[in-house]
Parts: sequence; C-alpha cells; structure tokens
Amino acid sequence: MSDKQKIKVLVVDDEPDIVEILKYNLQKEGYEVATAEDGIKAVKVASKFVPDVILLDIMMPGQDGVETCLQIRQIPELKNAFVIFLTARMEEYSEVAAFDVGADDYITKPIKPRALMSRIAALFRRESKKEQEQIQIKIKDLTIDRGSYTIDKSGKTITLPKKEFELLYFLAKNPNMVFSRDELLQNIWGADVFVLARTVDVHIRKVREKIGEDYITTVKGVGYKFDLG
Repeated sequence: MSDKQKIKVLVVDDEPDIVEILKYNLQKEGYEVATAEDGIKAVKVASKFVPDVILLDIMMPGQDGVETCLQIRQIPELKNAFVIFLTARMEEYSEVAAFDVGADDYITKPIKPRALMSRIAALFRRESKKEQEQIQIKIKDLTIDRGSYTIDKSGKTITLPKKEFELLYFLAKNPNMVFSRDELLQNIWGADVFVLARTVDVHIRKVREKIGEDYITTVKGVGYKFDLG
C-alpha cells in the first residue's frame, strides 16, 4: 500500500461541490478515485471498484451513511477497507452508531483537504505496524489468525468485523493484562481518533456474543482482560 497509485478511494456525498473538491485533491495526491452521490449507489460502486478507503457522508437522503457502511462491511472484499465518515456535526448517537458499524475514523465538515490526507496516511501507517505483528495466536481453545481475520474455536470458524477482531487480538496477545477503555481506544482506534469510551463496551459485548463469555473478563472500575484462568 505504500504506492499511492495503487490506493483506491471511494468518495460518497450528496453534495456535488464536496465530491469535486475531495476528488480533485485526492487525485492530485496520486490516489485513484471513484464517486457516488448516495448510499445505494455507493454499495454498488464499492462492490465493483473495491476501494481501499471509503469517505462516507453520514447524513444522506434515502439511505444514510451508517446503513451504507453496514452493507459495505457485509461484502467480503471490503471487510478490511478503511471507512472515514464525513459529517457536519458528530452527535453522540451518530458517533456510537458509526463506530458500531465498523468506521475507522470520522472528520467534521468543512473538510480541510490537507488534514484529510494526513488522516488517511495515519490509517495506513497504523495498519503497516499491525502487519508486522505475529500472524497467529493460539490461546485456550482459540486460534486467532490475523492473516484471514478469522477465529477457529474447536474446529468452528468465526469471522469478526475488523475492529472487533483487532480488539480480541490485542487482548489475547496480552493475556491476563488489564487494559482501561482509554488504553484500548488508543491501541485499536489510535490516539488521533476521538472515540467515546462506550464504543469499547459495545465491541466487547459483540465479541462475547460471537465467541462466548469465557474469554474477555470485565475488571470492575478498571477495564478488560483476556482471562487465561
């Protein structure tokens, strides 16, 4: 991904002026760009274009960005694409909903092109560091495979969305160590992304629903740990 010519960006917004400004600046930086003016078209374009990054307006008529992101995350080829929400204002509900469906970051309007380019670059830097980590962790009856973003539990394959997987992977990599919500936010979402602490709680709950209750323990008043006990 180091060659920007190979990085594909899908811009989704119902305001033509914003689409044109972003498209111009992204192409100037060497990115390959596709666009869509609404959520329904975005899903169709994304499935064919297979972008590495999706800039997605959260408030659109017909189908909003949250529902669009949810549908995009169901497409296997796009489960690891970065999704950055674009929004005029980020209310608490919108923020929780955005990260709940797998957003990686959000940027408030008016968008400053230079700041946007920095945020995109930061996502790829973090991903590059993660790719250098060990590919597979075997712990208890789980095999957690970073290469395929899958978990094998006693012969049964479980697939998790990107952020849920990264949360489980990080805790399993550091068994019996307790991490606060803030520490988990910094390690999974990054220090430059502002995310509400309850986003961690939502993701932990979803991981437990999929792999069982016997792995991640809540340490009251402190945080969470992967329990080897």
